[in-house]
Amino acid sequence: MLHKLAQIEKRFEAIEAEVADPSAYGNRERFADLMRERAELTEIVETFRRRRATEEQLAEAKALRDDSDAEIREMAIAEIRELEPRLQALDLELQMLLVPKDPLDQRNAIVEIRAGTGGDEAALFGGDLLRMYLRYCELRGLKVESMGLSPGPKGGVKETALLVSGKDAYGLLKYEGGVHRVQRVPETESQGRIHTSAVTVAVLPEAEEVDIKIEDKDLRIDVYRSSGPGGQSVNTTDSAVRITHLPSGLVVIQQDEKSQHKNKAKALKVLRSRLFDLEEAKRRAELDANRRAMVGSGDRSERIRTYNYPQGRVTDHRIGLTLYSLEAFLGGDMDEMLSALRAHYQAEALKAEASS
Repeated sequence: MLHKLAQIEKRFEAIEAEVADPSAYGNRERFADLMRERAELTEIVETFRRRRATEEQLAEAKALRDDSDAEIREMAIAEIRELEPRLQALDLELQMLLVPKDPLDQRNAIVEIRAGTGGDEAALFGGDLLRMYLRYCELRGLKVESMGLSPGPKGGVKETALLVSGKDAYGLLKYEGGVHRVQRVPETESQGRIHTSAVTVAVLPEAEEVDIKIEDKDLRIDVYRSSGPGGQSVNTTDSAVRITHLPSGLVVIQQDEKSQHKNKAKALKVLRSRLFDLEEAKRRAELDANRRAMVGSGDRSERIRTYNYPQGRVTDHRIGLTLYSLEAFLGGDMDEMLSALRAHYQAEALKAEASS
């Protein structure tokens, strides 16, 4: 690892020298590439240099451990006790930084929420999850655009989709894909019995037109009058769009906008991202069947998290982490959970990298 880090530092220093040369500004494209590479390497190099300084301090302290002066020996031993765990922590941090980045992390994300088992209660919880993600995105400075909303008969969300854009949008949200289970007493339950309901969340990296080419001959497009809320003009014009992708059988319905053209554009965006996600899943499976549920994927048929209202806890079953802060979590305070998930999957990726 240290040899690899030394090579990275050498490359970083070469970049620094090149961008400091006034002639580098003459080729804007080259200069932009260098600055992008420099940004990618900065954290690794800075951490490596902190590690080197810590290692040097540790060597000096060990040299003084056998000094004839008792006070100096005591100070050296105390410094060693402080520096050894710091060096171990820096080694672990560097190992994580060397894990290959998922190139999809920088993309925008499409988040789909669907009520599952539990009827009206599942739809109500779907609404809770929608508010949770909206609040999290707000706290993170991410922009959210509705890509369709089908409300439940008694409130909440039967089905919805969001386009989340901003720095690392997909990388931040990709671990949310799966079945979210809620345990609570519904408002309509007169005897106070706890019910269990489920909501399925899918998180897709937004696909560009260059990623997935969709042929017109592969599409069946139906237009009809919107049945949802939106005002008189929505309900009296054929603005709603249903697109069926014939080869895959995927169906996307969009009726949020008053314009048929806008609804079609949104539906195609969702369809393209779903097809891209399917292609990515196939690619990952071919590379390593044992890693299908790892970074950037996640088995959406598997229960990943339980929200227990009576006990005020939220448990992520993939990493066995329980937080007794359900109200804050549903209010968008998700960083502790998402950071733990990210660290877990980075460690798994590191193991896979080491064994390959």
